[in-house]
Amino acid sequence: MKIVILDGSAANPGDISWGALEKLGEVIAYDITSKDQLIERLKGAECAITNKTVFDKDVFEKLPDLKYIGVLATGYNVVDLAAAKEHGVTVTNVPEYATFATAQHTMALLLELTNLVGLHSDSVAEGEWCRCPQFCYFKAPLTELCGKTLHIIGLGKIGKRVARMAFGFGMTVTATPHDTSLIGTTVEAGAAKVRCLDFEEGIRNADVVSLHCPLTEDTREIINGDSLSLFKPGTILINCARGPVVNEHAVRNALDTGLLGGYGADVVCVEPMLEDNPLKGAPNCVITPHIAWTPVETRLRLIDMAAANLKAFLDGNPVNKVN
Repeated sequence: MKIVILDGSAANPGDISWGALEKLGEVIAYDITSKDQLIERLKGAECAITNKTVFDKDVFEKLPDLKYIGVLATGYNVVDLAAAKEHGVTVTNVPEYATFATAQHTMALLLELTNLVGLHSDSVAEGEWCRCPQFCYFKAPLTELCGKTLHIIGLGKIGKRVARMAFGFGMTVTATPHDTSLIGTTVEAGAAKVRCLDFEEGIRNADVVSLHCPLTEDTREIINGDSLSLFKPGTILINCARGPVVNEHAVRNALDTGLLGGYGADVVCVEPMLEDNPLKGAPNCVITPHIAWTPVETRLRLIDMAAANLKAFLDGNPVNKVN
């Protein structure tokens, strides 16, 4: 089987191996593939491995040999599933491979906003501590998380993992789950007891709001000017979900006015980030380039699971099929 990896440099910039996939066929790996290059690179291939390379209806009509698309991610919106099914192409994804890493990154963003580690490390590197008459100093007030309330939007596996971590810091944890029947109940997440509240009640009472919901028509721009007006002044907002679940112009305005005490995000509405993104240069704003999923251990797990998906397909028993 000819296996073509279309945009491999995201998951594997050269520090790990494609070995698990190489056991299943001839692997050709490209760092990145443009729309104009896609058809030529997949000619004669039965299997395509993609992360963000788009497969629309026209692609399937031009690739009669294609039988399988393995998405190197949990989200699979880059593939036209109806067209794939119509052309007999099986599509799989890799669910839950980055749960631990994404929750960890969520807390890293929160801690950077509360403890200002980067600001103070830079200050020390610039010699400010050497010139200080006192044994310590702080550039801006730090925040203790113990006793604060964290409200989670979306209480799936990542949300529950974040709840457990926050509980370990001594925080009270509430959540607005996707399953509205849970509103008014208490859900256990490890040792954490998470009270499920409706959206407005949850954000009104939170010191920190963390987004872990999928991007749907219901959640698109769920954080906007109206919802931000319900936040307590100084609330911290964390987004490790998808960029478009927030209105970035509204978030920038809330940062500029001080309504938001901070915004930490691993995602933006258009990726790579555009030069005119309204969050560039915003005060009390920490943005990382969609790296929550990229620890070495996580990427190794991703490739192993993608290979297991392909092997199951070849064995006639596909798993994690999404079409």
